Amino acid sequence: MQWSKRAQEIDSFKVMDLLARTNQLTNQGKDIIAMGAGEPDFATPPLVAAAGIAAIDSGQTKYTPATGIPQLKQAISDYYLSRYKVVVAPERVIVTNGASAGLLMVFSLLADAGKNILMTDPGYPCNKQFLRLVEAKAKLISVDQQVNFQLTPALVEQFWDNDSAGILVASPANPTGTMLSKEQLAQLANSVRDKGGALVVDELYHGLTYEEDAHSVLEVDQDAFVLNSFSKYFGMTGWRLGWAIVPENAIEPIERLAQNLFISPPTVAQYAALAAFEPKTIAELESRRWQFKERRDVLANGLAKLGFVIEAQPQGAFYLYVNASKFTDNSYEFCWSLLEEDGILVTPGIDFGQNDTNHMMRFSYTTSLENIHRALERLAKRLG
Repeated sequence: MQWSKRAQEIDSFKVMDLLARTNQLTNQGKDIIAMGAGEPDFATPPLVAAAGIAAIDSGQTKYTPATGIPQLKQAISDYYLSRYKVVVAPERVIVTNGASAGLLMVFSLLADAGKNILMTDPGYPCNKQFLRLVEAKAKLISVDQQVNFQLTPALVEQFWDNDSAGILVASPANPTGTMLSKEQLAQLANSVRDKGGALVVDELYHGLTYEEDAHSVLEVDQDAFVLNSFSKYFGMTGWRLGWAIVPENAIEPIERLAQNLFISPPTVAQYAALAAFEPKTIAELESRRWQFKERRDVLANGLAKLGFVIEAQPQGAFYLYVNASKFTDNSYEFCWSLLEEDGILVTPGIDFGQNDTNHMMRFSYTTSLENIHRALERLAKRLG
């Protein structure tokens, strides 16, 4: 039996291979400090978990409307009004099976076969794979600290071609944690609008910012597509629930895609997520936010003292993307060595593109301060 060309061309997510080995080593009794995956170490907030249990107990286990239950769509709409002072009609809120499903549907809507979407290199590795599934392409643009690892109108102008359908940016970004200001978002929106394309903004790490709050692109462009998730700030990774905000004229075709591809988002997760916006839950999440900041600062200072170079100060998310050229010219092999010999799981740069990735590594600070200090001690012993 021969597999499809598209399946053969989709690369593995390298950190998942490292995670599989981590599980093997852990099962053998090895002490592994995990700083690889982008998953908060905190449990789902108590009120959210209780709401999920209550939903099961009350029989809320049937299919829902394809774009989500009305109560949750309204709650998300209210959230945009309170957090960003932006009016979003509930009908424009598309509740999805994780942000991944939202991105797949948005790309399915925007990009025909052979078309391309501009995005950064480095960037979240799975984004380009969604385009491959719909026979479109990712046009990866190398970015560095000179542009804060983000796309700019000048780069859009330089790389846009007749096959370009739009751009994807992330603020805060994975793996770098950098953000786009309100003015920069407006400039990108104008640039893409002038070319007749679509602006898609990944806002998954909103709420996890440490010096200033992130701006939503909807503050400057109501025609942009927004992707968000209950996984990161809200700590609901395993519940597989996210949302998209789409322009009014995209509601009907997105709903058709949702009906055919997913039937409906997870029912229990939707009812649980209603409790994510409760004041008590937000207070808990804000406490966690400042714990992440403390972890970031300790890890950043420790890595810098060891000789790693942080080329752009992360403003959000929970990652440090560091240059390890002082220690290696092959960060992929170096990450495997750290795992096998030192018990530290870190993500190699190759997961995030081709832009100088042999020198780059991503440290995730989704683990305790105690573990961060232990990891820094192990690194000091290894590199000293």
